[in-house]
Amino acid sequence: MRKVGIWIDQKEANIITLTKNAIHSKTIYSDVETRIRLEGEKKQFGRFGDQYLVDEKGKKNRINEYTHKYLNRVLKELTKADEIVLFGPAQTKIKLEKLISTIPELAIKMKDMKTSANMTHNQKMAYVKDYYKNN
Repeated sequence: MRKVGIWIDQKEANIITLTKNAIHSKTIYSDVETRIRLEGEKKQFGRFGDQYLVDEKGKKNRINEYTHKYLNRVLKELTKADEIVLFGPAQTKIKLEKLISTIPELAIKMKDMKTSANMTHNQKMAYVKDYYKNN
């Protein structure tokens, strides 16, 4: 029985796997950059005559694309899981839960989603152990 706990935020995902005899941890880092500045860029806008051009839509699309790729890398790690619990401080866990719910094989394995603060690695591992011990 592989019980998996995932602590996730926009920067990284810690995948903690409990098996009968051991506990394993894997970290997946995202490539999501919220403050992208191109080399040589002076201002956050370009000026064309009396008009200003702000590339907010392009930056938002870029962030969404990188987030989608990041969540898909996390999903690949869940194929062998028997039970899944998500926890973390940010909105990324909600996006991952929605993505999991679109895949029937993973949706039935999804047990819970909790909001938690930032934690150390040992606290994350203890949280997953305690969660499965008590549930």
